[in-house]
Amino acid sequence: MKNPFILLTLGAAVLSLAACSTTEPKPARAVAKVQATSGSKVEGDLVFTQKPGGKVVMSTVISGLKPNSEHGFHIHELGNCADNGNAAGGHFNPKQGQHGKYDAPMHHMGDLPSLKADSNGVAKLNMESSDLTLLAGPGNIIGRAVIVHANPDDYVTQPTGNAGGRIGCGVIVRDEQ
Repeated sequence: MKNPFILLTLGAAVLSLAACSTTEPKPARAVAKVQATSGSKVEGDLVFTQKPGGKVVMSTVISGLKPNSEHGFHIHELGNCADNGNAAGGHFNPKQGQHGKYDAPMHHMGDLPSLKADSNGVAKLNMESSDLTLLAGPGNIIGRAVIVHANPDDYVTQPTGNAGGRIGCGVIVRDEQ
């Protein structure tokens, strides 16, 4: 007669393996640590999460801004913060579109909503984008830089929105969790 304990143990092992094979993979994530440039005190963290269906969710907290101020905020083409963020190049724009508001029909992929600091100089921003991706493709933002600008983005002036100098910069890297 077969040992019932062995049969139960084998059954549990098979169920465990089956459960592992149906587990959903973790969504792709990326992070950026923004650091001050140009003698500013700007710093902060961004987290990007790839959602099923293709959207990327971005969560941002930036501090060290002038209280009650507004700042242009963009993803730039190169992941290089040297030379006070100038080495990051222009706005991320693989479709060669015109600069504009991030949710307008015409805009750079790297155009993001402005950062609006509270009375303590802290800006929080949460948004979703169908343009950006953490997966392969033209909208991939891994290895690019995020830039905090000194002035508000007017969303009109080409190609940069007249947002002024670069006061914060961070490189977007894959988060291995």
